[in-house]
Order: sequence, then structure tokens, then C-alpha cells
Amino acid sequence: DVTEIEEQEAQAKQEEQIMKEQELSNLLHEKRYLKALGLAISLDRPHTVLTVVKAILKEPEGRKHLEENIVRLRKYQKEAVLAFLVTWNTNSRNCHEAQAVMETLLKHEAPDSLLQFSGIKSAVESLLPYT
Repeated sequence: DVTEIEEQEAQAKQEEQIMKEQELSNLLHEKRYLKALGLAISLDRPHTVLTVVKAILKEPEGRKHLEENIVRLRKYQKEAVLAFLVTWNTNSRNCHEAQAVMETLLKHEAPDSLLQFSGIKSAVESLLPYT
């Protein structure tokens, strides 16, 4: 009978999830945005990434800080943010944040580099009607 083992594994995963949520909350409170972005991306939480982006933009010189943080992300993290911003851009409440992130990606990534992103074609097709 493996039911008990499966329950323990499920409980361990849930506890780990709670710990990561707490860590994310602490990072936001401490204004450690780069780590918060990385953790939210690794948790696959588009809304949390949006919350971090909004928090950055509320800071004095928010655009500058947003650029600094987005530029320091790894390629797979930038791909995830691009996928997230496609969804954000369809909502008028979140389109400004999506446009700010997209502007940063377009300014700091070479066109050849952007073409290497997974899902770039569908992202551009989805962004065009709303941009």
C-alpha cells in the first residue's frame, strides 16, 4: 500500500509551496525584485509576476529599475515573461505594465536573439491586435 507515501509526498509538496509563497512575500516586502521575479516565474505565476512588475513601476525611477531587473533575467525567464505579458496586454488594466516590459525586451534584446525565443511568433501575432 503506497497511499501513505503518496500522502506524505503531497504534503511535502504543499509545505514547499507554502514556504515559497512566504519567501516571495518576504522578497516583495524587502523590495528584492529580481529574486521575486525569478521565484514567481519559477512558480509559473503570471499574476504574481505582474504584481512584482507593478511594484517596481511604483518606485521612484520605476522604469529604470524595471529595465535593470528584466535585463538581468535568464533567457528562459524572459521567454516566460513574454508569454505572460501577451495575456496581460489583452486587459486594459494591465496593458501599461505589459507594454513597459515589452519595451524593455525590445530595447535590450537583439532581433536575432528575440527570434530564438520559444513561442515568439505566436506572441507577436497575439500582441499586434492589442498594441
